[in-house]
Parts: sequence; structure tokens; C-alpha cells
Amino acid sequence: MGYNTSDDAGVYRIRDDLALVVTADFITPPVNDPFIYGQIAAANAISDIYAMGGRPLLCLNLVCFPSQQLPPEQLHKIVEGAALKISESGAVLAGGHSVEDSEPKFGLAVTGLVHPDKVWTNSGACPGDVLILTKPLGSGVLFNANLKKWVSQQAMEACIKVTSSLNRNAAMTMANFEIHAATDVTGFGLAGHGLEMAKGSGVCLEIDINALPVMDQALEMYRKGMNTGVNPYNQQLTEKYTILNSRLPDWHRQIIYDPQTSGGLLAAIPAGQADRLLAELESNQVAGARIIGRVRETSSGKHLVFN
Repeated sequence: MGYNTSDDAGVYRIRDDLALVVTADFITPPVNDPFIYGQIAAANAISDIYAMGGRPLLCLNLVCFPSQQLPPEQLHKIVEGAALKISESGAVLAGGHSVEDSEPKFGLAVTGLVHPDKVWTNSGACPGDVLILTKPLGSGVLFNANLKKWVSQQAMEACIKVTSSLNRNAAMTMANFEIHAATDVTGFGLAGHGLEMAKGSGVCLEIDINALPVMDQALEMYRKGMNTGVNPYNQQLTEKYTILNSRLPDWHRQIIYDPQTSGGLLAAIPAGQADRLLAELESNQVAGARIIGRVRETSSGKHLVFN
């Protein structure tokens, strides 16, 4: 498997019952705390393995760091935070590489394992499937608004808890179900990653905006005029393929374009299994999971419908 449908990782079969899942991702700091930054960056990178149905095995640090401007203790804390999440995932840290840069950037190259017959892709959604999203949206606007101190401490702490959480429990729970398609929702937002799934599957995703799980104060930030530099790009990327039936104001609709850091898994599953999966996700501490829509046949070149 490669990049033909913009899937989350590459998959290389090494024998009939075993394949490698490989990915790399790094981000700039969404928060000032280096330890939390390391946690979020690691969870974000490892998520691509879970999105393919895989199990993370081995991680390498990817580091850009301004050693002349920031003390080494800051880098130590970033790596310490990442190592905590790597250990939590069951993987090991095997080294990495660093370069001098004017702005910190940190992430991981991750190798995982998966059975070739159990790989999840973003291109198998079928008409009649139900769509489940496992984490709430809104981290993009909250991180931006926090720079202006618009976000309450409680809401920011809740956002950090979500973004530093692994998708491990969600993926392990979903592995017991018939997953037709899966991806994780990150920088292109729900609309962008939903479009990749819809186009790759040759279907249309019909999503209820009011059913979306949203982080506390995220919509309030949009209502107050906050946005991100990525929202307009995500909107432009998807609008040709999108029907917006919702009468919600534009500031509310911006949540579908919000760029996520370490976002949740988006899965298409047979309708008869959806309620049971949702219940098991909740019992396995994936409290933010919601049914957000369904899959239908596409027409007129439209792959996304937001009601």
C-alpha cells in the first residue's frame, strides 16, 4: 500500500501473515510546556499506525531544536513526554535524529505491525455504513485562542487531555468489529480527511454537524471571531465536493475545517454494529466517541454533505 488514496501510513507485506506499517509526523509546539508538547507530538505520530489497524512497535525521534536560544532541559522534557506515550503504546524508542533549527519541531517516525488481511484503509466505506468519530473536534481553534488567553484553564486542560491521549483504546476496541474504512482526523480537519475517505471509497459521507463531538469553548472561540490559518485552506480544498445544507452560521460551520492535532479515528462500520461499538468504546474509556453520520452513494461529483 502506498499513497494513492492519501492513506495514513505505508504498508509493506513481508510474509503472508505479517506486514510493516510505517509513518512519520512532526509538529510545532501547540503549547508552551515542553513535556506536554512531547506527549501530544508522540500521540499524534503514533495515531497513524492505529488508523491502519496496526500495533506500534518501534519509534525514532525527529527533532528540530534551536539549541542557541533554548536550554537543553527543554529538549529533555520534550523527549521525556514523548517517551511516556511511546511506552504507553507498547512500542519502544530506538533513537532518532536532531538538527539545528530556528523553531522547535518534534515528532516520530513509527514502525508498526499488522496482519495483511486486517489492514484498515480509508477507501472501503460502503453505502449504508454508519460513521463514528472517537474524539471531539476543536483543538485547532483552542490552541490559537489560548495564545490570546481567551480560553479558560479548565477548557485548555480538557483540550490537552484529549490531544495527548493515544487512540490505542479506540483502535483495540474497533479491532473486534467489521471496519470498512478508517482514518484519523488531523490537519485537514473533518472535512478534509472525510473527503479523502469518500473519494477513495467512491461514496458520499452525510454528516450531521449538530451531532459532532466538540471540545468545550471551541465553538465559542469561533463565534468570537477566532480562527486558524489552516481553516480557509481546508475549506477551499473541500468546497468543490461539498454540499452544505446546514443553516448554521458560518462561525459554527468552521468546526468541520478545524485542523486537529492528535485527533480521533473516523470509522465507517456496518449500521447493525454501530450502537454496540459505541457502547464498547465508552466502556473502554473512549468517552468522546459519537455517531456523526452515514455513508451513501455519491452523485454529481459531491462526496460530502453536511446537514
